[in-house]
Amino acid sequence: MARTKRKVNPIRPETATSVPAEKIYRTAGYVRLSVEDGGRPGADTLESQKRLITTYIENTPSLTLAGLWCDNGHTGTDFERPEFEKLMGHVRHGEIDCIVVKDLSRFGRNYKETGNYLERIFPFLNVRFIAINDNFDTLTAERNEYGFIVPLKNLMNETYSRDISQKISSAIASKEKRGEFIGVWAPYGYKKSEADRHHLEVNENTAPVVREIFKLRLTGMGYTGIVRKLNERSVLSPSAYLYHVGLSRNEKYRDTLWTPWNVKEILQNEVYLGHLVQGKRTQQSYKQARKERYAPSDEWRITKNAHEAIIDEQTFRSAQELTKERSEAYFTSLENSGGVKTPNMFRRLVYCADCGKALSRRQVYSNWQDKKVYYYSYICLTALNKPSACSQKNLKERELLEVVGTAIHRHIDAVTDLEKRVKALWEAELTGRKHMLESQISAAERELTRSQALYDGLYQSLVDGIVTRQEYTAMK
Repeated sequence: MARTKRKVNPIRPETATSVPAEKIYRTAGYVRLSVEDGGRPGADTLESQKRLITTYIENTPSLTLAGLWCDNGHTGTDFERPEFEKLMGHVRHGEIDCIVVKDLSRFGRNYKETGNYLERIFPFLNVRFIAINDNFDTLTAERNEYGFIVPLKNLMNETYSRDISQKISSAIASKEKRGEFIGVWAPYGYKKSEADRHHLEVNENTAPVVREIFKLRLTGMGYTGIVRKLNERSVLSPSAYLYHVGLSRNEKYRDTLWTPWNVKEILQNEVYLGHLVQGKRTQQSYKQARKERYAPSDEWRITKNAHEAIIDEQTFRSAQELTKERSEAYFTSLENSGGVKTPNMFRRLVYCADCGKALSRRQVYSNWQDKKVYYYSYICLTALNKPSACSQKNLKERELLEVVGTAIHRHIDAVTDLEKRVKALWEAELTGRKHMLESQISAAERELTRSQALYDGLYQSLVDGIVTRQEYTAMK
């Protein structure tokens, strides 16, 4: 008998099984470089971080690059960084579900806040986090990594940041004590020496403007008058000058005009006497590098005759005396005339319709019955500083208050009217329902009366022998 061929069931392909496909993560690469890191020999560069991250993502099948976010020159001791905040915006909108960094120190050097992101925020948002050089991945991290290793690394990163911040502050203080200029840009009227970047030299392009400002002030001209004169002659303001000579690339400084604040700063700055006054502002904390406080004058570091003077001592002191006299006269006049300073409730809420700049609140007065009557008015600084650049605006605060008050009352009336309408509609609805229920009750009562009458008549028919009990029972 011939052997029959054994049937062999073919192996089903793997795709036929119910094995779930691996999740593909929309991945953001985050790179950061602080001023401190950039100054260290052999320090990271932004490009090296980018290369490391993109290579890692390309070689990891479950990751797809959604973009790179870069914070250049921002400390890791706080998370108020522009690109990081933009990245978190994408995360909260569900557009990113994985973040990759070179190491934990690039993400942050604040032990507490970094831990908060890793242990609370990212898990809540279902975001995977990977630190390449620390071999840390929240998707595969074990308990001991979360509980001991990562917190320890974050603490070490914060300690490093505190240590480097203290060293930098100490180095800056030493330079200031030696009379070295440590500012990013030289004060208007000066330039940094090419031979020694910590020494100031007179800038022959801008020093004449400084001398002119002091000269105009001594003639009795006010800040606003000086500003108008400079702007009408198209003299570059300090910010605009930095832009046009290439020291600043920020486009917003291109056409910046002179302001009374610029003039006041120049007239009060002892740098024009040849002295360096540094340390006026100090960093509050290594964790808040961008938040500074004004130091008391006894903490300032002053170096006399550190560079060539632009203004002589007599001219400078005369300008200070004139400013002091005018300030005292103003406040005396204000006090005698009953003028009162009040908070600016519309600060940065009122704008010029022509140039788009915020209107400035000024206290002015008018003569009425031989008395000065003070009031507040909003004006356009662009028009004040350079009349040809914008049209004059003069909006009295009391008129603005009346307009705003009227608008508020209209809104209140509208809300009140809306409440009345809602109440009327509700009452109409209740009245309608009441009438409907009363009608239903009346109909039910009539039906009950009719039924009772029928029942009584049927019973009477039984008593009278008109119907039998069997018929009564059936009809009942």
